[in-house]
Amino acid sequence: MGRPREPAAGAQQDPENGSRRPTHDPRQGLLPGREPRRPRRAGASRARPPERGKVSRSPASPVPKAGFARLGLGPAVLRAVADAGYRAPRPIQERTIPAVLRGRDVLGLARTGTGKTAAFALPILDRLTERRAPGPRALVLAPTRELAAQIAGEFRTLARGTGLRTATVFGGVPERPQIAALRGQPDVVVACPGRLLDLLGRRLVRLERIETLVLDEADHMFDMGFLPDVRRILAALPARRQNLLFSATMPREIRALADRMLRGPLVVDLTRGGRLETIEHAIVPVEERAKRTALDRLLAEPGFASAIVFTRTKHRARRLAHQLSEAGRRAVALQGNMSQSARGRAMRGFRDRTYEILVATDIAARGIDVPGVSHVINFDMPGTPEAYTHRIGRTGRSGCDGKAYTLATRDDSEMVARVERRLGTPIPRLRTEGAGPGRDRSGPALRSRPRGSRSRGAGKARRSRW
Repeated sequence: MGRPREPAAGAQQDPENGSRRPTHDPRQGLLPGREPRRPRRAGASRARPPERGKVSRSPASPVPKAGFARLGLGPAVLRAVADAGYRAPRPIQERTIPAVLRGRDVLGLARTGTGKTAAFALPILDRLTERRAPGPRALVLAPTRELAAQIAGEFRTLARGTGLRTATVFGGVPERPQIAALRGQPDVVVACPGRLLDLLGRRLVRLERIETLVLDEADHMFDMGFLPDVRRILAALPARRQNLLFSATMPREIRALADRMLRGPLVVDLTRGGRLETIEHAIVPVEERAKRTALDRLLAEPGFASAIVFTRTKHRARRLAHQLSEAGRRAVALQGNMSQSARGRAMRGFRDRTYEILVATDIAARGIDVPGVSHVINFDMPGTPEAYTHRIGRTGRSGCDGKAYTLATRDDSEMVARVERRLGTPIPRLRTEGAGPGRDRSGPALRSRPRGSRSRGAGKARRSRW
């Protein structure tokens, strides 16, 4: 998708048959009816530049803003940013925050672990602090309960000291506390589509005050069949609102949704190119019966701290977690048949290192941010190239390095080829002794990172034929 042309100053956007997208004045960057942002203080004037050939040493010379301050965020949010330990904006934040502050629609494409949540949370909170009003005024839709809880937690962290409140709405837990929170008119609601539609149908949530809508992990919404629910929610929102859509991939269906939903958006695409700069990843050719042996070798390699191991089925996740626990590993399963409280305990235990291994189905592959995960191991090959990207994105987050290995049988060769085409580069093969399949050519250890590797891999690594 190419970047759309900027509208001319003063031009009005065509409503296109009653579309619910907001218009904005490019000269001011404001939603209709909003007050201008932070007018210059009385008596303040622009500093006069020094004459050519002279150096100005006046103490009154303006000091260039640094870090998040240069993005236009206000003092209250900047204090919360500093308290949260954020020092410098990530690329997705630097590219999108100023546009969101101006009220513009944004389509943000970036791989997982790149700071997408703060990219929309910070400007939303900043705008909510400027003009107080009954809520909810911002709605964030997420595909999974775990991701919704994580997003709400980040909103609360970044809203400390502002008085802004966030409520969560998702299934699997009692609805009464959520209904009570909604009656308190929170400023931000983070929701999964199913529970939100249920409460909307019973008139227990009001959405007519929503000013900003965020669809996070929009591609996963489609994967899980949520797009019809999303469209029903869109129909219940005010026509004049800001829309922000964030996704790690852009399948055809999400592109069509973006075209209908966004008006003259800023498009920021940081997904181009196949290099995964902070992730050392490799394919491990293996016989099905030897997967467990290969897994043990990978978990025993130097530098292991914690791992997410992905399986294809819920039953396999439960069984593998039990087997690893019986072998003395601190492992726990995370899969869809678990109650929300059990899933919450598993995630908390993995975050605080009570467990060192999380054995999960794809429910945990999108958006979950656990710092310090050193390894991701695909015990079963992902079902799509996009799932591969999302799974291995659980490591190498926030600029840290990580390793990702995929145990692939001969039956997986077609999917391996599809993933390589999607990445635009071959994935190195890593051979572990006793894993098979087939004969291997002897040779030096492969470096499993497109730009060069730091590690020789697990066990004795050799070149593989496929």
